[in-house]
Amino acid sequence: MQRTLNTELRFEGTGLHSGALVRMVIRPAAADTGIVFVRTDQNNALIAARWDRVTPSRLCTQLSNETGVTVSTVEHVMAALAGCGVHNALVSVDGPELPILDGSAAPYVAAILDAGLAETPEPLKAWVIEQPVIVREGDAWAKLEPHDGFRMSFRIDFADTIIGQQQISLDMANGAFVRELCDSRTFCRFSDVEAMRAQGLALGGTLSNALVADGDDYLTPGGPRRADEPVRHKMLDAIGDLALAGAPLVGKFSAHKGGHAMTNKLLRAAFARKGALALRKLADEQTRKLPGIGISHADMPAVA
Repeated sequence: MQRTLNTELRFEGTGLHSGALVRMVIRPAAADTGIVFVRTDQNNALIAARWDRVTPSRLCTQLSNETGVTVSTVEHVMAALAGCGVHNALVSVDGPELPILDGSAAPYVAAILDAGLAETPEPLKAWVIEQPVIVREGDAWAKLEPHDGFRMSFRIDFADTIIGQQQISLDMANGAFVRELCDSRTFCRFSDVEAMRAQGLALGGTLSNALVADGDDYLTPGGPRRADEPVRHKMLDAIGDLALAGAPLVGKFSAHKGGHAMTNKLLRAAFARKGALALRKLADEQTRKLPGIGISHADMPAVA
């Protein structure tokens, strides 16, 4: 079965990069709609949440439609929808960027859990990974390979001693996204903040919506929510970016020093390679191995 929201959800906050106030509404949608963004300030322009609609953008994921209307910083809401098993939704926003909220996906997840989900009888289709696909950039890489279910592994390596090398591997079934990842906030190095703002980026970033590292310490009050919060946020981003496949993935994703651009490059390579992916209807047993099945408020981390 496919799933959508029981009712609409409303959010308001600043955009991470613009600093402008943004209003957003997530509404239920019919089966086989997928996730579609609607720019209400641009004559209700529609932008499909798909890998082939991704356009170059620094530090976030940006989508564009055929007429050039864009929406950016979509990765956190995409991760929340995918991690909660929402297959169909309309996401309306009155500006070019989604609100950053607390820098994680937790506010979206909490609202989705409050609203509950509605099931439709149409069978769920998923992209089953049938051949390994890997992309590289220097010593960084990202890979998709066959697996029964959906598993993710991520490794990062930063010069800042407080971040350093971190890695995590998770089976994404049984509410793992909600329990393990949804509260992980976006992070940055203090040395990069001034450079980003000089380029008109991160104007809405604060110590309330980002984990800021400075050498061997964090500047954000209270520090990290988890000791390995940065790598968990990287995995959160990857879930959102992989959701742009347009349907759930059945397989294993792994990355070393990956990011938004590399994850999209991986999806493009997978869709370009004949036989790498197959769109299949899933049996109930297969569906139970995907993110979002059986989630509840009890899965929400105490810090979120």
